Amino acid sequence: MALLKNTARFGAMTLISRVLGFVRDVVLARWFGASAATDAFFVAFKIPNFLRRLFAEGSFSLAFVPVLAEYRERGDQAALKSLIDATTGSLLAVLLVITGLGMLAAPLVISVFAPGFIDHPEQHALASDLLRITFPYLLFIALTALAGGILNTLGRFALPALTPALLNVSLIVAAVAFSGRFAEPVTALAWGVLVAGVLQLAVQLPALARHGVLPIPRPNFRHPGVRRIMRLMVPTLFGSSVAQISLLLDTLIASLLIAGSISWLYYADRLMEFPLGLFGVALATVILPTLSSLHARGDQASFRVTLDWAVLLGLVIGVPAAVGLAVLASPIVTTLFNYGEFGSEDVTMAARALIAYCIGLPAFIAVKILAPAYFSRQDTRTPVKVAVTALAVNMVLNIVFVLALTAYYVGGDFSAGLFPTLASQPGAHVGLALASSLSAWLNAGLLWWLLNKPGLAPRLPLTRVWQVTLACVLMAALIGSLAPDAAHWQDTGLLLRLGWLSGLIIAGGLVYGMVLALTGVRPRHLVRPAQL
Repeated sequence: MALLKNTARFGAMTLISRVLGFVRDVVLARWFGASAATDAFFVAFKIPNFLRRLFAEGSFSLAFVPVLAEYRERGDQAALKSLIDATTGSLLAVLLVITGLGMLAAPLVISVFAPGFIDHPEQHALASDLLRITFPYLLFIALTALAGGILNTLGRFALPALTPALLNVSLIVAAVAFSGRFAEPVTALAWGVLVAGVLQLAVQLPALARHGVLPIPRPNFRHPGVRRIMRLMVPTLFGSSVAQISLLLDTLIASLLIAGSISWLYYADRLMEFPLGLFGVALATVILPTLSSLHARGDQASFRVTLDWAVLLGLVIGVPAAVGLAVLASPIVTTLFNYGEFGSEDVTMAARALIAYCIGLPAFIAVKILAPAYFSRQDTRTPVKVAVTALAVNMVLNIVFVLALTAYYVGGDFSAGLFPTLASQPGAHVGLALASSLSAWLNAGLLWWLLNKPGLAPRLPLTRVWQVTLACVLMAALIGSLAPDAAHWQDTGLLLRLGWLSGLIIAGGLVYGMVLALTGVRPRHLVRPAQL
């Protein structure tokens, strides 16, 4: 029950942030649309954001939280504070170096992550300028992740979950109030990202001070705890970040496609990230400290029960979220983004990418749940092997699907040349989303299967799977039959769109819940994992 409450609390705070995120994306779509300039901003934003998830919220957090939980279990407050101070100082030293190098080498970094921009000097120069502004965001947000990890280990989940809302507020203000003051309006968004990083760190500090764990940076790479964290980070650097590396590979290839492809993938990914962040990240964040503490105590029975519960909750929530997003892809994209510069073609392209992402949404959630089962036991080798395998498959599928879709659209005619054909034909970006989804299923499947060796593979009766499947099929049939066609959605105003969409979501949710209840699923099954 405590885990469920913490997950609900974390999810509620995340919901606020995600709703503001949708407002942010509506504003960005209305003010800027999908263009070469927005592509440049999204690349400049994705690079430090990728490094944040890779180093801070990815490898660092997954290495730091288990070690911190172990120190806390010992009950030695002085040792705990020493670890926090040494870790903060060491992390800050590394971040200063990375940030400085990133700002100096901005044009080179853009060339690596978006090679398609090289043939467009103005877009490349703009992206480089924007990256110099956004790169310091990495420093502040990585320290924010450290602060959030400390608070999560102490059982405080609400503030870290709410903090990302400040990024959305900052970007909204930057777009509405300041974009008109720059020669290139998207420059305001880059400054909004930097300001958000400062604010997100600042709001965490008072909470740390109240708990007596406000870090005083003291770099000490020889501290035993820091050395353990560093050893664990080396493999988790790869193992925890497959999805992020995959998204950057998508950006690299998308930069070779028709203008707007990066933006279409961005908006689709943002919609897919809503349930992933609301449920998948919430579950992963809550169970990691718990699993780490249970492992430190040697309580394997409770460890497995906790994992069973998380997987069951991921199934009951993640699968219908994926089905609902896929069925309502076009209405959702239209309702949220089809204003101003974001036209009907943009709606079609973003909706297709969203459907492809939805195929992998349950797998993305499963990876979030299963990875802590390894990291909490300080087993970093296994997730690395799985991650590298999934990433290799994803790279191959990216190329195969993009070429296959392009060939389909042009009837196999590449007479104009491969790259000119890729850059002129819309729709190939869907192959990137589909490749990410399939590689996520491979990642989740291998993580699950390899948990059999230590006897920790989650137990999920087929009865629950069939109950959820039936409920999702009936839900999809209902909302699919009630939803107006795409042309009708685009001809209506905002209020009518919101009313129809809200009604469809409520109706779908009610049908899903009723079918689960009629087939025997009860609330206690979601509260007490032993009653699977």
